[in-house]
Amino acid sequence: MYGLIKGIDRGAERWLLLAFYGMIVATIGMEVLRRFLLSYSSIWGEEIARYAFIYLVWIGAAAAVRDRAHIRINVIIQWLPPRGKASIYFLGDLATLVFAVFALYWSMHPVMTSIEFGSVSHGLRVSMAFFLISVPLGFALVVVRVIQCMARDFGDFKAGRPVFEGRKLFD
Repeated sequence: MYGLIKGIDRGAERWLLLAFYGMIVATIGMEVLRRFLLSYSSIWGEEIARYAFIYLVWIGAAAAVRDRAHIRINVIIQWLPPRGKASIYFLGDLATLVFAVFALYWSMHPVMTSIEFGSVSHGLRVSMAFFLISVPLGFALVVVRVIQCMARDFGDFKAGRPVFEGRKLFD
C-alpha cells in the first residue's frame, strides 16, 4: 500500500491526467473528421470521450486537493496569523475528509448494483461498473490526499513553519 501511494506521489496522477486528456482529444478529433469527411459517426467514440472525461475530473480533483489548487476565497485567510491559517486549513481539510468518506461510501452503491445486474454500456458493451467505479476511486484518492495534506500541515505547524497555502495562479 505504501509503495502505491509513493508511486502516486511521484506523478502517477499527472500521467493519468495526460493519458485521459490525450484520449479525449484524439477520440473527439477522430469523430469530428469521421463526421465531416465520411458523414458517419460512431457510438463508441462519444462514450470513450465521456467516460475518459469523468475519470479525468475525478483524478484531477484528487491532484487539486494535494496542491490546494481548488477555487477558494482567501481574502480573510491572508489577514490571519500563521496559527489562524493553520486552523482554517485544518477545519477545511477535516470537512473535506468527512464529505469524501461519506461520498465514497454512498458512491459504491451504484457500482454494486451495476455488478449485481450486469449492466453494460450501449456502444462499447463494457460493464458499467468499470465506468461507475471512477466516482469511488476519485473519492478514495481525495481521502488519501486530504490525509496527506493534514499530516503535512500538522508537521509544519508543529515545526513552527507556515502551512502550505497552495500554488498561486497569478503570482
